[in-house]
Amino acid sequence: MRRSTARRDRDSSARRRERSDSLLPVSETNDWPDSPAERAREFVEGVLDELDLDGEVEIEEADDRIEVTVVGGDDYGLLIGKRGQTIDALQLLCYQAAFRGMRERKRILVDAAGYRERRRETLEGRADRAAEQALTNNRIVEMDPMSAQERRVVHERLKERAGVETYSEGDEPHRCVVVAPLVAE
Repeated sequence: MRRSTARRDRDSSARRRERSDSLLPVSETNDWPDSPAERAREFVEGVLDELDLDGEVEIEEADDRIEVTVVGGDDYGLLIGKRGQTIDALQLLCYQAAFRGMRERKRILVDAAGYRERRRETLEGRADRAAEQALTNNRIVEMDPMSAQERRVVHERLKERAGVETYSEGDEPHRCVVVAPLVAE
């Protein structure tokens, strides 16, 4: 009886390895591209295939970043996830896959169906409203928790705004931006 259990465990381990190898195109094969941009493309295409989503993966490479954009007619809600959590996770995995074994690295931004731009516009609008509230009521306004990337958008939006200052407060994943009116001296 012990042998069959051990064999079954070995078989299920082998099946798990096969499944994980097929899910992650970052296998130890020789056909993995040398270019981080092409690695990012293959990785995102592999994820799209596994999620059974159609779309074209476009790559734009600059000196400081690689932008990976998924375009097509599908609904990419599954790829984006609630409040962008899935696409943020995909972006991190894509970064790790693209620069695996390399010393020189740059930022990778993954977007689908214009989500990042829409989210930036939403965050900027919320930042403006928070600044107005802080100035009108002469009180501190604490915004909802958000990722570091989203907090950066808010800080950038309000850094030139007269009469308010921003700072982050709290611990991840509950870290948020605080918008405070400047005190007249």
